[in-house]
Amino acid sequence: MTPGLLIAAPASGTGKTTVMLGLLRALRDDGLAVQPFKSGPDYIDPAFHRAASGRASFNLDSWSMPATMLDTLAANADDADFALAEGSMGLFDGVAKPGATGNGASADIARRMGWPVVLVIDVSGQAQSAAATALGFSRYDASVPIAGVILNRVASPRHERLARSGMDAVGIRVFGSLPRRGDLKLPERHLGLVQAAEHPDLDARIDDYATFLRAHVDIPALRDAASAGARAEGAQSWIRPPAQRIALAQDAAFSFTYAHVLEGWRRAGAEIMPFSPLADEAPAAHADLVWLPGGYPELHAGKLAEARKFHAALGEHARTRPVHGECGGYMALGEGLIDADGTRHRMAGLLGLITSYAQRKMHLGYRNATLHAPMGGFAAGAALTGHEFHYSTIIDQPDAPLAHVTDAEGNPVAETGSHRGHVTGSFFHMIASPS
Repeated sequence: MTPGLLIAAPASGTGKTTVMLGLLRALRDDGLAVQPFKSGPDYIDPAFHRAASGRASFNLDSWSMPATMLDTLAANADDADFALAEGSMGLFDGVAKPGATGNGASADIARRMGWPVVLVIDVSGQAQSAAATALGFSRYDASVPIAGVILNRVASPRHERLARSGMDAVGIRVFGSLPRRGDLKLPERHLGLVQAAEHPDLDARIDDYATFLRAHVDIPALRDAASAGARAEGAQSWIRPPAQRIALAQDAAFSFTYAHVLEGWRRAGAEIMPFSPLADEAPAAHADLVWLPGGYPELHAGKLAEARKFHAALGEHARTRPVHGECGGYMALGEGLIDADGTRHRMAGLLGLITSYAQRKMHLGYRNATLHAPMGGFAAGAALTGHEFHYSTIIDQPDAPLAHVTDAEGNPVAETGSHRGHVTGSFFHMIASPS
């Protein structure tokens, strides 16, 4: 396997994304082919990874993905010089009940791939005490090696000396120390960072991150610290396509597609035909299936409501062939969407669903779904694994439920999705299909 590292942290909000993007760009500029990965379900960070590295970033998730799929996706680094993965939340944070190969923690991925961990530690408001955190992480699980730390948000040279002295006292290696800089933070939205495509100056920002990292982090030492374990050889495991010819909505309102899902569809010979509902484009007339992924329809509800050509073509397709919507795509298939200001916008009307973003409530977590009805090429009874993450509230959902949905602990979830004729939709984002 290609040597690599996992960039992780004790908690969210420590600055690991800045470190990840800066390292990806710096290593790429050094002439290395760097394969990025993201631990856990996340649509937004991988797009930034791709912008920084020039390579598609693949999600690796121990709760929803079987071992063969994890190994298959890790093999995307085989033609690279270096693998760099970004963790999620805190290194050991996961759910209580294990799933396919673990509980979803970033530590599961580091352990399986043999990637040493570099912890990004925010030392704001502390100095030597940060070493106690690093020491605890290094001893929590001996099967997850901690290569060292990068100190972030350091206030002064004196602050750095004190923090480093604490790390030295307990034998924790310090790869670098990043001074506090408020201008390095990327803007955020309700599902995480504002999408990569929405940053006109993103390339310049990432170059700035790389320059910042080079000035304050020992990048050659990080390269030397990388390693990898042995990967089991065997048949490849990709998620199979739900149809042969798939019309896929792709624009600022519908952008949440996983690289491993699209790659699996392509490898199986499916033809993916992108179109833009926001541009009032019709899906390809010869498509076997129309797939509307998640995204931010609530930010573009007025424009979607006026997309008459899109709505007419979608309705014509749905008379004889399947249409499916995930999360934001599900909302767009309903009767109406109420935006944050309380204004109701007419959607496609292929399902009776009415959703409101004015009544915000976070829905977050892993999901198991067993289909009550066919969903594209997936038959009734098929089992799927995935996740749910949105802030919308269901006002009305009069159609038959699409699936029996449970959370990571097996508890039933009210958001079952729904179906009407050839049209299906759910807030559930598919990651794998073990069945």
